[in-house]
Amino acid sequence: MMSWNKLIFPKEMVGESLPEFNGLEGVLQPLLSASNSSSLKEALEILIKVSRTAAARAELALRNILPTVLKLVESFHQTSSREYLVNSLKLLRNLCAGEVANQNAFFEQNGVEVVLSVLRSAALLSNPDSGVIRVSLQVLANVSLAGEDHQQAIWLKFFPNEFSVLARVRSQETNDPLCMILYTCCDRRPGLVAELCRDMGLPIVVGIIRTVASVGFGEDWFKLLLSRLCLEDIHFPLVFSKSCEGSSSENSGNTDSGDDLFLSEQAFLLRIISEILNERIEEIQVSSEFALCVLGIFKRSVRVVDFASRGMSSLPTGCTSIDVMGYSLIILRDICAREGVGDLKNDSLDVVDMLLSHELIDILLSLLRDLDPPAIIRKVLKEGDNQGLNLSASKLCPYKGFRRDMIAVIGNCAYRRKHVQDEIRQKNGILLLLQQCVTDDDNPYLREWGIWSLRNLLEGHAENQQAVADLELQGSVDMPELSRLGLRVEVDQKTRRAKN
Repeated sequence: MMSWNKLIFPKEMVGESLPEFNGLEGVLQPLLSASNSSSLKEALEILIKVSRTAAARAELALRNILPTVLKLVESFHQTSSREYLVNSLKLLRNLCAGEVANQNAFFEQNGVEVVLSVLRSAALLSNPDSGVIRVSLQVLANVSLAGEDHQQAIWLKFFPNEFSVLARVRSQETNDPLCMILYTCCDRRPGLVAELCRDMGLPIVVGIIRTVASVGFGEDWFKLLLSRLCLEDIHFPLVFSKSCEGSSSENSGNTDSGDDLFLSEQAFLLRIISEILNERIEEIQVSSEFALCVLGIFKRSVRVVDFASRGMSSLPTGCTSIDVMGYSLIILRDICAREGVGDLKNDSLDVVDMLLSHELIDILLSLLRDLDPPAIIRKVLKEGDNQGLNLSASKLCPYKGFRRDMIAVIGNCAYRRKHVQDEIRQKNGILLLLQQCVTDDDNPYLREWGIWSLRNLLEGHAENQQAVADLELQGSVDMPELSRLGLRVEVDQKTRRAKN
């Protein structure tokens, strides 16, 4: 066994510059022995590498290495030896990655308090040390996977103040493990979810959203956390409303574009929620409260968006009110698509019916009537006399795809819902939807969504099929572009009714 006097330290660790090593002979020896090395730097580097495997972590647990590493972290934290602090934390992180014995040892040796001290020092600097914060949080994230006792210990020490400070660190590399800790602690624990979405916890959530909106995210923990809070639980309305408080967003005062009503963080939140819902459309079942809140956001955004100029880009456009409108519309599209992905429970049907009862179809049809027709329709109108087509539209699509997204919502709502099919016919919407079954440079995939919507409008509905037949007899839809799409309803010349 090697003695303290024979240890080979790097120059920066020799002499009186690091008095914290006085009396640590017994602390260092297990590391040197386990790594078969003669310097601490080499020992840490070797053990960091080998501890990436489960077998090595199990062997190091048998050697009871973790208490030694914790003492090193505590010692280096009180000095300027950042390199050794970071390496000690990396080793601690690896040791706690899925090895129950090490996770328990961390818990029993008061590891949460040790790491908390490190984080306090690193986060409260005028320029927070994101490297130290990241590895420290990764340690806690790995420990949190050990179970409820470990999660509770972390929660009690960090909620709400420490989490709030960490959420304000504008760094992607620190935000990812922070989201992992919060998600792991809250998953399957509705009580903690509720705490996180009350007055003391909301600054944490809002801080994370603002951080991610500013610097982005690299792992999916942020999405998992938002999904847990906003989609799988009922807290979206409060999170959305609180996201506008105390923000220094640059466009918060842009009253000319209506952006004083919404902030960029809210548009970003809707964007991420729309991505989550689209990615998990087969498994997430949203609540009526969530759907109604999104519809309310869409209605408010429509009132403030300037439709006077044609949007030249897809979402996100950089205009907050337009982005809020667009992403809320996309969320409504996917909510209303739920019947198309398999067997639905009754409450899913109720969500769509609830949206319909709040005049969703009427709002969309009204917007469509006010929009300038697609370019190909405008061209046909100039070349011929087509009755019933809108020539007095005063609004332009504020972003590329706006018309398509509205048609998608209508089409999804019409899928096997006779009352929606009836409503569209009764509100003279059939010809309006026929106009959307064309290609349009401002609305990619408008043709495909238009065909889908018309198919759903006519499927199993004799009255709607007859309405299209009557339009053909009147010449209202005698357009080559529509005929080439295969949308022409054949009319029986004897009965002058649509053929089945």
